[in-house]
Amino acid sequence: MSKFTDDILTSLLANFIIAKKDYVFKPLTDGYINDTFLVLENDTPLYILQRVNHLVFKNIYGLMNNVHKALENLEDNDYHKITLVKTHSGKSFFETSEGDKAYWRLMTYIDQSTAHNTTEDPEIAFEAGRIIGKFHLLLNTVAVDDYVDTIPRFHDLDLRKGEFEEALRNADTQKKEIAAKDIEFAVETLAKLTVMNQSQLPIRICHNDTKLNNILFSKEASKALCLIDLDTIMKGHFHFDFGDAVRTIVNTAPEDEQQHEKITFKKPLFEAFVSGIASNGRFLSENEIEALPYGAILLPFLHGLRALTDYLNNNIYYKVAYENQNLDRGRSLFDFTQKALTNFDFMKEVTTNKLRA
Repeated sequence: MSKFTDDILTSLLANFIIAKKDYVFKPLTDGYINDTFLVLENDTPLYILQRVNHLVFKNIYGLMNNVHKALENLEDNDYHKITLVKTHSGKSFFETSEGDKAYWRLMTYIDQSTAHNTTEDPEIAFEAGRIIGKFHLLLNTVAVDDYVDTIPRFHDLDLRKGEFEEALRNADTQKKEIAAKDIEFAVETLAKLTVMNQSQLPIRICHNDTKLNNILFSKEASKALCLIDLDTIMKGHFHFDFGDAVRTIVNTAPEDEQQHEKITFKKPLFEAFVSGIASNGRFLSENEIEALPYGAILLPFLHGLRALTDYLNNNIYYKVAYENQNLDRGRSLFDFTQKALTNFDFMKEVTTNKLRA
């Protein structure tokens, strides 16, 4: 049962500039980090109320400034605008002053929208590529130095390697025995994945968490509307967003799938996704295009390594529904990493042909 009762949520909602109505709340449980509630009047959803996890995101003021600045630019004929509702004091979030410190924000809900955890529809894959490309085009001219790093070195391979090695030194012997093959794969893959020279890649403001269910689609059509879960908007490289999207678009199995024969690398979905990016016109540099297949290997591996590390650390970062869920996540992501490695030449051919045209 949620520790946030309707009375508590109603009192929190009163801090924002909205009409006073009899709202009801529905917990949304897909996310691993924040506490999220759909705010409805009768059966009509109107807002998203969210407690931002300040134990994960240490700089809430910087994070909310990033989100606010990005949302000022993220609006176009084919990109749906999301609005942060202001508090009565004019801020974009509410900070509790009693008891445990907490930070709450309220955002407009996009009516008749939906999200997909996975897909087998090339049109959904195409639209995911199109909206991610559009997101980058809309933020292409912003001043990157105006954005703070909400999670410093988020996709830094060296950092994640160090965290994994420390967890390995301190982990329970039984856990290491259970995860022996996964640890072996991580060590072998770390040896293969030399850190790419990123000095020739432009620094962009990236979403940094572009899994498929962070894209909203219209319920009435397959059209992508916008990206959500904007806490990780910060500086990065385009192959971060590319690789993170690929791992959930071309794989039709859930992230913690235990039957690895169900984990896929669907080539038609990959081609459709890249075509969607290309539909925005040429906006990537030669070096960025060259980096894309590497990103499609790096990002699933990084997520798998982080899940395995969290398992060894007794699940202190991600929320888990059962004891070994992080281990299952890591194994599934490592399986996909291997499939991406196998398809490196295919990815290189597709990205070269479609994005250099």
